[in-house]
Amino acid sequence: MILRVNLNNRKVTVEPVAEDVLKLFIGGRGLAAKILWDEVKDVDPLSAENKLVIAAGPFNGLRTPSGGKLVLAAKSPLTGGYGDGNIGTLASVHLRKAGYMALIIEGASEKPVYLYIEDDNVSILSAEGLWGLDTFETERRLKQIYGENVGVLSIGPAGENLVRFAVVISQEGRAGGRPGIGAVMGSKKLKAIVIKGTKEVPVADKPAFDKLTQEVFLRIPKLAGYQFWMRQGTMATLEWANKNKALPVRNFLQTKFEYSRTVDGYAMEAMKVKKRGCPNCNMICGNIVLDKEGKESELDYENVAMLGPNIGIPFLNQVAVVNRLADQYGMDTISLGAVLAFAMEAAEKGYIKDAPKFGDYEKTIDLVTRIAYRKDELADILADGVKIASEKLNLQDLAMHVKGLEVSAYNCYIYPAMALAYATCCIGAHHKDAWVIAWEIGTSPLEESSESKYEISYSPQKALKVVELQRIRGGLFEMLTACRLPWVELGLELDWYVKILNAITGWNYSMEDIYNAADRVYSLIRCYWVREYKGNWDRKMDYPPERWFTLDVEGKKLDKAEYDKLLGEYYKIRGWNERGIPTKQTLQMQKLDFVIPEIEKYL
Repeated sequence: MILRVNLNNRKVTVEPVAEDVLKLFIGGRGLAAKILWDEVKDVDPLSAENKLVIAAGPFNGLRTPSGGKLVLAAKSPLTGGYGDGNIGTLASVHLRKAGYMALIIEGASEKPVYLYIEDDNVSILSAEGLWGLDTFETERRLKQIYGENVGVLSIGPAGENLVRFAVVISQEGRAGGRPGIGAVMGSKKLKAIVIKGTKEVPVADKPAFDKLTQEVFLRIPKLAGYQFWMRQGTMATLEWANKNKALPVRNFLQTKFEYSRTVDGYAMEAMKVKKRGCPNCNMICGNIVLDKEGKESELDYENVAMLGPNIGIPFLNQVAVVNRLADQYGMDTISLGAVLAFAMEAAEKGYIKDAPKFGDYEKTIDLVTRIAYRKDELADILADGVKIASEKLNLQDLAMHVKGLEVSAYNCYIYPAMALAYATCCIGAHHKDAWVIAWEIGTSPLEESSESKYEISYSPQKALKVVELQRIRGGLFEMLTACRLPWVELGLELDWYVKILNAITGWNYSMEDIYNAADRVYSLIRCYWVREYKGNWDRKMDYPPERWFTLDVEGKKLDKAEYDKLLGEYYKIRGWNERGIPTKQTLQMQKLDFVIPEIEKYL
């Protein structure tokens, strides 16, 4: 079922999900993309006409391997295209146990509100006493009312002030919705969503499901790399990225950080006080440290790399403060790190004032707060993200983004496959959909002290590998909806996921069926971008930041002509034309005929 809440007229309705839609799009990202295509066309992302879609998948609400994720989607205020993100949260469990595959929130309230959903009962309640609070305090107060066993999604001051990279926060450190989904909530005056579900989630073949999930949970701790993973989690990546010249340093101007040892996984281990994870996970990755102010901060590689080396801060306890503030204010740590680095480089070069220079911790803290509240002219500009800020300041050469979404924490001067993955990711420059750089380098961060003898290459195989990973990471896991880490980090076989899906649904899906569904979703999302851009689309939209083509790092940089050939290979595999738009034949083959009347005018 789909729960629909209209904040204009306070109307609450429940409607079925067509079985053929679920079979084609499975859930999570697939379901969210279909809803946005059908219902959100040519609207201002920060207007009441935009819709917030919170979509679960078949794995949610059940004891599935790392199945505690939830997809948050809307038209993005940061990019103007399709935007989504997944978040690890108890809300995923409770939404499914309340009986819903998706929640659609439309319209906007005049005054701050929050939703309380308990099975069939839905209340729209005043949040005027919560408005202005940070996300940690908001969740604490709501749990004082409703108890600890609820799922809470909330925004902080950044979402309230429509910072375009505001995210949704849960459980004091779980974040989702990099393309500004928190700002969409803020535009609707929706402070929080509290969910409590008590129903059973239906399973088609319960004995098979119980057997498979028991086996997989016992298997995960036996996989190679598990012990080191439990020590460092994603933080192992910092040392690896630094050694392999892939670390973002000082706004991606450099690839190795001279202070890497004081912000890496070993530094984190020395500071760690506890761990925190998503529901139904037995390889939890949330490493909690005490920051410089003595407060808890949950760290992983992306936020540390972007808020440490990328802005020149050399001490992990200082990085942890910046990270915690971002979570409390409800700002994406990756985009914040890119925005801060952009401002710092501009300050270093004398283009702007009132911004810190690289490594200035105290002024960084000040600027973070200013951005969250849009306190002054510079902060107001930076709150719109690096693309818009760079256009306003005429500093486009300093802006590291694709389609408006800031690049996450991998530097790609010598890594064309990862550059392609960023450029073609369906939400903008994000690593989540195709973390191809480990394959490209040929080593894993969990191989301690790993370092490759990498040579730059533009082999067509790299385009094929990007598509393959997008099918798995951006497709399978985003549709189920489940965390990819047991597979990508420890090597849990993909067959487990297909077997468990079939036990839950009663379907007889093969891996090929999953890949076809993933391709269908990717083409639908690409068509959404093209439609919302009114056909103003060409292959340059799928280029990485210009800096990787023009700035030599130790005598190396990407070759634009060779990259363009690689992009052409990617389009051929996808069945998209030379402008990067799915062809009519591809749309028909992928059972996306309903898209053709809208998109063929742009072909």
